[in-house]
Amino acid sequence: MSYERSDGRAANELRAVKITPHYLPHAEGSALIEVGQTRVLCVATVEEKLPPHLRNQRGRGWVTAEYAMLPRATSQRTPRETGRGGLSGRTHEIQRLIGRSMRSIVKMKALGERTVTLDCDVLQADGGTRTAAITGAYVAMALACRQLLTRGKISQNPITTELAAVSVGIVGETPLLDLKYDEDSAAEVDMNLVCTGDGRFIEVQGTAEGAPFSRAELDQLLALGGAGIEQLIQMQRLALAQPAVGA
Repeated sequence: MSYERSDGRAANELRAVKITPHYLPHAEGSALIEVGQTRVLCVATVEEKLPPHLRNQRGRGWVTAEYAMLPRATSQRTPRETGRGGLSGRTHEIQRLIGRSMRSIVKMKALGERTVTLDCDVLQADGGTRTAAITGAYVAMALACRQLLTRGKISQNPITTELAAVSVGIVGETPLLDLKYDEDSAAEVDMNLVCTGDGRFIEVQGTAEGAPFSRAELDQLLALGGAGIEQLIQMQRLALAQPAVGA
């Protein structure tokens, strides 16, 4: 008997996804991504300067990310990390994941001597915040690069391919796509996938929370996630085709 999901979805079904581009009027690129009850605001800021560790390396740019969760993104208030002596290990890990995922698809020389910072703020959390952040951050980054091109600051798009992320896992011995919180907390296997638009892997984070999983189960999860990412890429394309308000 297969696992029955609390929201009635099929095992291979994504939650309802909505991506709203141009969400903030002052940012070079922004998008609000909603994945079920998870909502993440992703904002790209372009600065005409390099970070300190690159100031002696001319002719190239940099992409970095910051991730945070609002205190009431969860059912109970979580104190802000700035008031607890600094960022948690989890936050550092997610920031690094978002940043290196985005850098893997950007030609730094084509970006020029500037920095793009991707701020990903979780407004509401119900599982999959890091994968939603990556998927939304791609849209924000693409919009920022589009603006740089329009303003003549760069001569070619530095983004080399599309990018999205999704979670998969095994719950109740059933492989599932796009785990919400109650599934993620009960998963026997928990995995996050980051892939390009043509199906290449950027990151595979997989952990057995209980018994070890087999190669066959791994292959099944990778296929499940790959199909989900194809759908997310299509949604990103639709979002990027929407004109800015007043354009």
